Amino acid sequence: MRPSKEEYYLNIASQVAERGTCLRRKFGAVIVKDDQIISTGYVGAPRGTKNCCDVGQCPREVAQIPPGERYELCRSVHAEANAIINASRLDMLGATLYLACIDARTGEFTPGTRPCRMCTRLIINAGIETVVVREKPGQSTTYSVADWVLEDNMNLTEAKGY
Repeated sequence: MRPSKEEYYLNIASQVAERGTCLRRKFGAVIVKDDQIISTGYVGAPRGTKNCCDVGQCPREVAQIPPGERYELCRSVHAEANAIINASRLDMLGATLYLACIDARTGEFTPGTRPCRMCTRLIINAGIETVVVREKPGQSTTYSVADWVLEDNMNLTEAKGY
C-alpha cells in the first residue's frame, strides 16, 4: 500500500533522526513546501565539535537534568534548528515541518513530543505554517504555528494581568 504524503515525509524525518548523535533522544526534521523538501536536520553538536555519542556521555544526564529542562547545557543543536539554519526563509514561508523523535536507548518513537520553546520561536520566525509530529507509525499530531503565536500572546497577557 502506498503511504500518504504525510506518512512519506514522517518516514523521511524518522530516517533523518537516525543520524542524531544525542544519547537520550534522536530527532529528525524535514521542512517541505509545495511537495518539495526544502531542508532536513537532526540533533547534533555544532560542526567541528564533539558529539555526545563520541564523548560517551550527556552533560545533562550527568547532571541529572530531566528532559525538557536546561537546554543550554546540551551539546547539541536541535533538529528543527538545524533544518531552519540550512534553509532560506523565503523557501520556508508557508511550509510544513515534519518531526520525528526516537528514544536513543529503546529505538521506539516518543509520543507526545513537541518542539521546545526555543525551537517553537525559531519555527515561528522562519514562517513555517504547520508542524506535524510522528506519535508512532501511522499516527501523528498536527500543530498550527498560528495557534502557537496566539498561545504565546495569551500567556503574555495573562502574566501581565491584562
